[in-house]
Amino acid sequence: MSTRTAVTEAISEIPDPEIPVITILDLGILRDVEVDDSTRSLVATITPTYSGCPAMEAITDRIRWEAQAHGYRADVRTRLSPAWTTDWMTDRGRAELARFGIAPPGRAEGESQRRGPVPVQLQRHVVACPHCGSDDTAEIAHFGSTACKALRRCNACREPFDEFKAI
Repeated sequence: MSTRTAVTEAISEIPDPEIPVITILDLGILRDVEVDDSTRSLVATITPTYSGCPAMEAITDRIRWEAQAHGYRADVRTRLSPAWTTDWMTDRGRAELARFGIAPPGRAEGESQRRGPVPVQLQRHVVACPHCGSDDTAEIAHFGSTACKALRRCNACREPFDEFKAI
């Protein structure tokens, strides 16, 4: 494996500090890694899940650490536009969340890019329990352990769980 490939893979596999079962690549916040072998440098571009996300500093530090461990200097850039959406999460990342007991988000289908009035939807938000699979769940708190998750409870198995909100 080339050093270029090794450093790119190492950065891609960095776990999210708040949800360590999912990588920054699978979460969709790692937008690009450009490697320049001639200068032994790289530029990594990341997009925060939301403005003020406290994990971004830890992610930036870890990218720099991984680059240095592979003999590269890293410039980490933050790109705010377009805004991150849960649609950027990989299927592997969604599966890892479910295996860990966090209900993965549904598809936002470009809602973050919508302009103008927000349509009112008169349908029930259904979230399957990651423990037993039941659709009979209820939101306990709109904000869970982090701002991007809601706290829910399954009415079938009575287990609490986080729901990663679709953004």
